[in-house]
Amino acid sequence: MINLKDVSKTYESGTHALHHVSLYVGKGEFVFIVGPSGAGKSTLIKLLLREETPTKGSVVVNGQDLVKMKRRQIPAFRRTVGVVFQDFRLIPTMTVYDNVAFAMQVTNVSTKFIRRRVPYILDLLGLAKKARSYPAEISGGEQQRVALARALVNNPAIIIADEPTGNIDPELSYEIVDLLNEINKCGTTIVMVTHEHGLVSQFDHRIIGIEKGRITLDRGGRMP
Repeated sequence: MINLKDVSKTYESGTHALHHVSLYVGKGEFVFIVGPSGAGKSTLIKLLLREETPTKGSVVVNGQDLVKMKRRQIPAFRRTVGVVFQDFRLIPTMTVYDNVAFAMQVTNVSTKFIRRRVPYILDLLGLAKKARSYPAEISGGEQQRVALARALVNNPAIIIADEPTGNIDPELSYEIVDLLNEINKCGTTIVMVTHEHGLVSQFDHRIIGIEKGRITLDRGGRMP
């Protein structure tokens, strides 16, 4: 699902964000990516979402070569990847239902299918009773579950979670990762970026450690 070969990234400012990174993530894996602030985690995510391209090396996600990808192909590619952000990124003027439905509307699927799929996903994540609430009316943990529902609604092959527990109470962090764990059991590949080592240790998944732009740890899980 993800294959990086000898990837380096240097920004125009001269910052060397990644150095000769090679990483393989197989279909159905759950991978934690851990590292301190400034380690290169955010750059790695940007490469996987084709927000940036590497200075050197190749990046293949879900069978698509992101380095050779044309700009017009990027929106269609991003719709195959579910993304969960630390700051939720919900639309405040839309209800919970509409926030999730909007992720489907941009893919031009039928209204009939949306009306069937969205309630199913909300119920799956325990949000059925919050469907008509607005983001400001629900808790931080519930907002993150809405963000997860939005990432999941189009049935992506990969979900990338970028510090998804960073803005919620510690006791809710386990709940969010446990939800990701259940989604992974259904076959979805999960890549979760976090700095919470204590949380990572509670789950038996592969751990990739990054420091100063280099992979310094690769433990557990399936290897290529």
